[in-house]
Amino acid sequence: MVKRFSLTVFLVLVLAVTTFMPAYAQDVQPVDPIDPPEVIIYDGIIDETPQAWFVELNSKPTADGTSLSVTKAEKRAFRDAARRAGLKYTERQSFDTLWNGLSIKIDKSQISKLTLLPGVKAIYPVDTIAMPIPFEEVLDPELYTALAQTGADVAQSKLGFTGTGIKVAVMDTGIDYNHPAFGGNSVVELDSHTFPTARVVAGWDFVGEDYNADPASANYDPVPHPDQYPDDCNGHGTHVAGIVGANDATNGLKGVAPDVTFGAYRVFGCEGSTESDIMLAAMERALADGMDVLNMSIGSAFQWPQYPTAVAADRLVNKGMVVVASIGNSGTSGLYAAGAPGLGQKVIGVAAFDNSHVQLTTFTITPDNAPIGYIPATAAPAPPTTGTYPMARTGTPTSAADACTALPAGSLTGKVALIRRGTCTFHIKSLNAQNAGAVGVVLYNNVSGFNSATVAGSPPITIPVVTTSNTFGVLIDGRLAAGSVDLSWTDISGTFVSPTGNLISSFSSYGLAPDLSLKPDIGAPGGNIYSSIPLELGGYGINSGTSMSSPHVAGAVALLLQARPDLSSQQVRGVLQNSADPKNWSGNPGLGFLDQVHRQGAGMLDIDDAILATTAITPAKIATGESQAGPFTQTLTVSNFGSEAVTYDLSHLPALSTGPNTFTVGATTGFASVAFSAPSVTVPAGGSAAVDVTITANIVLPDKSQYGGYIKFDPIGGGQEYTVPYAGFKGDYQSIQVLTPIVSNGEILDFPWLVRLGGDDYVKLSLPSDWKFTMVETDIPFILVHLNHQSRQMKMEVFDAVSGKSWHAFSKDEYLPRNAGSTGFFAFPFDGVTYAGKKSYIVPDGTYVIKLSVLKALGDASNPAHWEYWTSPAFTIVRP
Repeated sequence: MVKRFSLTVFLVLVLAVTTFMPAYAQDVQPVDPIDPPEVIIYDGIIDETPQAWFVELNSKPTADGTSLSVTKAEKRAFRDAARRAGLKYTERQSFDTLWNGLSIKIDKSQISKLTLLPGVKAIYPVDTIAMPIPFEEVLDPELYTALAQTGADVAQSKLGFTGTGIKVAVMDTGIDYNHPAFGGNSVVELDSHTFPTARVVAGWDFVGEDYNADPASANYDPVPHPDQYPDDCNGHGTHVAGIVGANDATNGLKGVAPDVTFGAYRVFGCEGSTESDIMLAAMERALADGMDVLNMSIGSAFQWPQYPTAVAADRLVNKGMVVVASIGNSGTSGLYAAGAPGLGQKVIGVAAFDNSHVQLTTFTITPDNAPIGYIPATAAPAPPTTGTYPMARTGTPTSAADACTALPAGSLTGKVALIRRGTCTFHIKSLNAQNAGAVGVVLYNNVSGFNSATVAGSPPITIPVVTTSNTFGVLIDGRLAAGSVDLSWTDISGTFVSPTGNLISSFSSYGLAPDLSLKPDIGAPGGNIYSSIPLELGGYGINSGTSMSSPHVAGAVALLLQARPDLSSQQVRGVLQNSADPKNWSGNPGLGFLDQVHRQGAGMLDIDDAILATTAITPAKIATGESQAGPFTQTLTVSNFGSEAVTYDLSHLPALSTGPNTFTVGATTGFASVAFSAPSVTVPAGGSAAVDVTITANIVLPDKSQYGGYIKFDPIGGGQEYTVPYAGFKGDYQSIQVLTPIVSNGEILDFPWLVRLGGDDYVKLSLPSDWKFTMVETDIPFILVHLNHQSRQMKMEVFDAVSGKSWHAFSKDEYLPRNAGSTGFFAFPFDGVTYAGKKSYIVPDGTYVIKLSVLKALGDASNPAHWEYWTSPAFTIVRP
């Protein structure tokens, strides 16, 4: 029984070869290994089946030239066809402008009727998207260090650009437009219905405060209650908007583009999740409101560029809007984890780097009152601002399982416990300290830098719990080893150098996209970022995520558009990528290797260089695809907008590769070789020149690995350098197995499974005599499938188990995401009806098998080797 929980030899003349291909690929290890995610997996396997669906209709949307009358007529035809087919569904949203179709909620037993309904081009899951984690209140907020990382401070102070005249849409939890960061007067309870304002000039609340699309939440309420006031009761959107363009002189908070105006498009309630069809509706509204830039710090992980929100975002770019989106926070979920809409072909998908500094509230330790920066843990009482207590350590800096088992009763009475992170959850560690009498807990990291933590669990934690860096933890431990140490809580904040500053954040998602396009596109500061939060939540706070890196880029786009109004929405991304700065591998930066291209994209945003750039290189990124096809050659066109000719020397900067395991990401050298048709290129003033770049994957790099690097253009005589990132796949992409078993708690579960639904459980029966279904209500067969990789197409057909007669298909899906984890699955029902063309068939009583066929990503449908097959056990339909 499986519990269902809430519930993808060269023929080129080579004149210069710049990289020697080594005879082997060397694995490299991080300085500090990362702990597995600290989560609780209930029964080991998780049902990831969607609850609602996008239904795409045949014609293109009005943004691509189709008349509104045609798209409306197709929706009427769909509704009529659905009624005739007996479909029972609830229509959620209807789309005409950026995407032609509807979103509907429908019982999973009826999906088979939906997929092959006349007029339906394709269906896609409506993803439920969790609200990002909350932030921590901090004192004396400022964004200076993060702005300095990207050159935004220089763009403002020396170049004089502040985003004046640019309208930036923020699709999020809303904006506290009463906040002084956006021209408000700092009155917490100011009437939120005073809208629009001078700076937040447009917007809409699509959901209302009580909306929450998370079925697992105690406050689950999936019914939107829209209104015209996109105020923010959660805080995430206000934080994001502050990064884009806060202008709070009184409190010293200034964003990347402090003079932009905003559109606020609220798609979250006060807590919980939203859904991707609401995002699409907000995108259409932003277009109607004439926004210049759209920031989306949300997305659907493990998706395809063909996902509706990604396709709609591409159409926004075609209509003149620059779209910036988080690439995702699934860094612990392996490769091919990037999210839509950031996966869109014309969207700027943004990775996250850690801030160079972090500003934190402090406590002090004896004997010299040294300040120690900390982050309060969520789900624990707030730390006090006064009081002195003795400290005690429960382990050492080498303890792998510090405080993971019960501590002696009374051993920590009246003391603040110092505990090292690792092995078990923060809740277990804190509870053990609490039970031993501790009055507080300081958790210190077991890898470089600061980390946020939650101690949520049962029983609840009733003492203050804070986290600090590994460096501070070792410092305190050393003092405790030498004698007694007292901790004094304070209300004083301090700024600390982050040891992970300018390195990719551990949460930032890996690409590539499932079509092997290069994602993410660029990175920006996203780890430990200070910004505005709603006044009623404290006014200022710290948060981490690609949610925070995306608005850095959106604000930078506003600066670039102000400085260079001649740039089209199609050109902006390339200008930013050409000037970005690749950074070293976060696992061990001292080795000098560049981090994976499919993790950092073009590198760190460098907006002042982008504004001052006089050269553009197109294409601005290269996807080499499968190396099975042989060396890849790309022609790069170099355009010079300056007043003098310039000559560039060409070179290759290799980056680390990742190994073949999707869910356990390794790091290895195995650098590709790069050859140029000429060692340098001279570009006349006001003219252009071309150079061919040939990239060859390293033959000793393990098959199924992803590799990449950068093509560098270095001007002779000095000046600005430019780079073009490239990335590709080593070997035969279709060699990746899609249908795989699940290994849970050491047991191999031989997925796919044929099951029945019993209450809230899927039941896998072992005896052939048990496989009898009445086909009444939910007494129907279900196929449980674990998708280890994204797939281009999946279909399920029914055959007579005795005669072999085909009863046609009952399900046909395209562009399926992979499962989020190695133990996830999707459920597909068979309700007894199959389809062929416009005809439907009720399969009569009898004994049948279901044949499952999966076309692999980028697979050739005419090549049998690109398909995977599975045939179910025989089952019997016996209607009453």
